Amino acid sequence: MKESIKLIANNKKAYHDYFILKQYECGIELVGTEVKSLRMGKCSIKEAYVQIRKGEVYITGMHITPYEKGNLFNRDPLRDRKLLMHKQEIRTLIGKLKEKGLTLVPLQIYFKGSLIKVEIGLARGKKLYDKRDDLKKKEDKREADRAMKISLR
Repeated sequence: MKESIKLIANNKKAYHDYFILKQYECGIELVGTEVKSLRMGKCSIKEAYVQIRKGEVYITGMHITPYEKGNLFNRDPLRDRKLLMHKQEIRTLIGKLKEKGLTLVPLQIYFKGSLIKVEIGLARGKKLYDKRDDLKKKEDKREADRAMKISLR
């Protein structure tokens, strides 16, 4: 049986600013009111990034809006949250991050069944000319699709 995947937040900016070399799926350590807030889709990962400290992976800058009925149980919306990965995967990432120009960025947050998963990507930053090239390709594809749609009429 395939588990249902429901997207909570997507980081389109990451695909624009970076070449994604490899993707990893990991769990996230949350408190109860944060889970309720995520169920309502109140989350942003646009400014977030991932870092490794003392052999543990953390996501920094991810904003989860406080749950309105949570009052004193609500935590800081921008606190660092621990990501759950296998030790071997973390060791591999540490080795890869020593290469010049590589970083970890969150790509999306989603429900997989009843669990909340974060997809992070090992990424290399794009130069300005790479971004322009991507925009040109996207525009060309859009124009070609438009032309095809008109010719089908």
